[in-house]
Amino acid sequence: MSEEIKVLAMNRKARFDYHILETLEAGIVLTGAEIKSIRAGEATITEGYVRPDRGELFLLNAYIKPYAHSGGDKEYDPLRPRKLLLHKREVEKLVRELETKGVTIVPLQIHLKKGRAKLEIALAKGKAAPDKRQSVKQKESDREMARALSRKG
Repeated sequence: MSEEIKVLAMNRKARFDYHILETLEAGIVLTGAEIKSIRAGEATITEGYVRPDRGELFLLNAYIKPYAHSGGDKEYDPLRPRKLLLHKREVEKLVRELETKGVTIVPLQIHLKKGRAKLEIALAKGKAAPDKRQSVKQKESDREMARALSRKG
């Protein structure tokens, strides 16, 4: 009996731009129209980031398109800050880690788990340009290896 997880939005740039140190799963406080829009695949977290504010974590700059059938809420802000739901000790640990130079929290993906929207976040350290080139070389060599193996079989 495995848990059904459906990925709805991914931040592919995060693993390229950052060294992922640790990942966590957090709940997100959403409105009804926002969850419907996310389920329809209308969310982008590529430009998003996570910041602490008064002992809580917020997802900032993540775009959730206004839901088409919501009746047109004129006051809706698709980039509004969204509160993340984590245990207090998890938030405190992340805030302590953020004080380390060069460490940030980036969103990796939004997925549905048991019908609820969850955000996978990562404690990450920025990569330097040579590291990025190394990542590209590694990806290309892995792809070449896979091609060679598939031709043999």
